[in-house]
Amino acid sequence: MNRTARILLIILGFVGVGLVAFKIFERPIALYLVQRVIDDKVGNDPSTALPDGLHAYVCGTGSPMADPGRAGACIAVIAGDTRMIFDVGSGSMRVLGRMGFPVGKTDRLFLTHLHSDHFDGLGELMVQSWVQGARGAPLPVSGPPGTIAVADGFNRAYAIDAAYRTAHHGAAVANPAGAGLAAEEIVIPPGADSVVVLRKGDLTVTAIRVSHDPVKDAYGYRIDYKGRSVAISGDTAYDPRFARAAKGVDVLFHEALDRELVGKMQAAAERNGSAPIAKVMADIPSYHASPVEAAKVAQLADARMLVFYHTIPPMPFRMVERLFLEGTSEAFSGEIRISRDGDRISLPAASKALEYENVL
Repeated sequence: MNRTARILLIILGFVGVGLVAFKIFERPIALYLVQRVIDDKVGNDPSTALPDGLHAYVCGTGSPMADPGRAGACIAVIAGDTRMIFDVGSGSMRVLGRMGFPVGKTDRLFLTHLHSDHFDGLGELMVQSWVQGARGAPLPVSGPPGTIAVADGFNRAYAIDAAYRTAHHGAAVANPAGAGLAAEEIVIPPGADSVVVLRKGDLTVTAIRVSHDPVKDAYGYRIDYKGRSVAISGDTAYDPRFARAAKGVDVLFHEALDRELVGKMQAAAERNGSAPIAKVMADIPSYHASPVEAAKVAQLADARMLVFYHTIPPMPFRMVERLFLEGTSEAFSGEIRISRDGDRISLPAASKALEYENVL
């Protein structure tokens, strides 16, 4: 046997021994690794390690169109010791849980408007915030006129489920007094463009009227805390009112629809004989802002950063994102990002720092 053959046999022997050893120890290795993940994730609240300030969790960046990588519209915000969620689209609670947001400690949900893709994850939030936090009072939810009717519907739909959970886990965990939603409606007075909806120490939340006809009551929100600020557009066409109300924010979250790409979807639907889908594709550009229009709003607002969320349509390739962004850098002089589920933006108090990372 020559030297090369002997070396090959030795290598094959070591590989064989390694495979046998791995098979023997596969179960304890797997248990060790999964235990580390469990200890890190289950019952742990990583948000307690964040510095005092504003922290925005991007928990849903998609639209009603099928997109496996993006949940429905959702942004959660921690401001000091207050935890808020703005919209709760389908799948967003699962993203938020993976991000380490303390869903069980949610203080309030704010809805931008009552299109279903902005609240169709509400059932999951109701149950998770109730049981995880052993909540003793229903979750407060604030939104435009009609919010009480939506909340009442969810409360009725989940009443049987809530009774089962109390029977199973006991009232100490699933307290019946804490199940469901306690809704209130935000009304912006006639002639006004905004109204303060929450004041709590250094925290101020302002609802802002935006344009989303035929939806008559559609709101954006501005959140201010200890000199740091973010604004969230919700669904809106180009609207300078939102820019004025968001003046000087650190981060402006804005929805956007690429009309050229949606037009291609409309044409494809027509070629494929789907008149209903073609009609929807023809209609939706009228009440959404284009990427360039959103950039113009950010420039008028003098925002530091523009973050696109709730992007339409889905963008399956990175090169498509470049098409989506065409012309935006000419319209806005600050930093521009297309957000992804799992992004977190931290704005420490008494600082100009802006930290952007994906925590998934």
